[in-house]
Amino acid sequence: MSIPVVEPARYDAQLAAKHERVAHQFGRFSPPALEVFPSPPSHYRQRCEFRLWHEGDDLYYAMFEVDPDDPKRKRVIRLDDYPVASRRINELMPRLREALLENDVLRRRLFQVEFLTTLSGEALVTLIYHRPLDDAWEIEARRLQERLNVCIIGRSRKQRLVLERDHVWERLEVDGRAFRYQQVENSFTQPNAEISRAMLAWARDVTRGSQARDLVELYCGNGNFTIALAENFRRVLATEISRTSVASARENLAANAIDNAEVGRMSAEEFAAALRGDKGGRRVTDMTLEDYDFSTVLVDPPRAGLDEASCRQLSEYSRIVYISCNPDTLERNLETLCRTHRIARFALFDQFPWTHHCECGVLLEKKPA
Repeated sequence: MSIPVVEPARYDAQLAAKHERVAHQFGRFSPPALEVFPSPPSHYRQRCEFRLWHEGDDLYYAMFEVDPDDPKRKRVIRLDDYPVASRRINELMPRLREALLENDVLRRRLFQVEFLTTLSGEALVTLIYHRPLDDAWEIEARRLQERLNVCIIGRSRKQRLVLERDHVWERLEVDGRAFRYQQVENSFTQPNAEISRAMLAWARDVTRGSQARDLVELYCGNGNFTIALAENFRRVLATEISRTSVASARENLAANAIDNAEVGRMSAEEFAAALRGDKGGRRVTDMTLEDYDFSTVLVDPPRAGLDEASCRQLSEYSRIVYISCNPDTLERNLETLCRTHRIARFALFDQFPWTHHCECGVLLEKKPA
């Protein structure tokens, strides 16, 4: 792993290089002009995790880099601030370190700290230990929670102590609408809130005019896209395998007064089997799939992308919205999907500046028979 070096003056150049790379990689599919959505050049990550490195009486935040002189070894890199992280995280880092240095109960065998923040400044801090957490720890942690104006969770082996709550509430303004999202500790959320806003606006734009028919969404997470796209469709059916994410997605539907969307807990593979007519299992039966008229599918798969069977399943829809965190697996999947569909819109979202990672959005429309 290489720790990103933030140099705002160079941001446009690094984004231009990503633009050129993605446009070249997908040129053989003859896509339309690439739409590029820049990130803030610094302080863009709303969640980060750090090791806590102890040296005698001192401790500090640390990350690890491969030693260029010995690739088998990793170097400890001290971090007193982290320009990649949100301003709220950077404000909390020195204050938390100072409090830990003053308190033997809180610092003893603490080895990792995780921050989860929002654009409005809410913060959740998770302290992870190599020892059991007792009443003395809880007393000191509650004092720290008040001192820093954060929510604190303590973790150790087979322990998870939530002092107040295990989530924050993010508020994203998109197209003049405000959407609220419960984001739960140790559960996936989009790390770059400004890019998340851009992705939601783009997805809303490419799916306009669909109110007469329905959307099916795979890998819906906490309902990030589900919430923002619901008004573009008659009904939405979203699926997700993570129990925590499903519970959070349902909470988010209620928080945003969305009444035309349902979230079902099942894998994308199970759902594909249900669409093929396999009605086994209560979760499938409860979905009443015969009541839906799907015109569009949205898929936001993990880095491994989709398998061949899933791509064939997607090919049956009139429109496919594919959000990808890995251009290489997207390219492989498009080899299958472009047999039946053409690329109508193509976007690059700079989710992780100063790294080689690119997030892409593709709208595919079915070719005439």
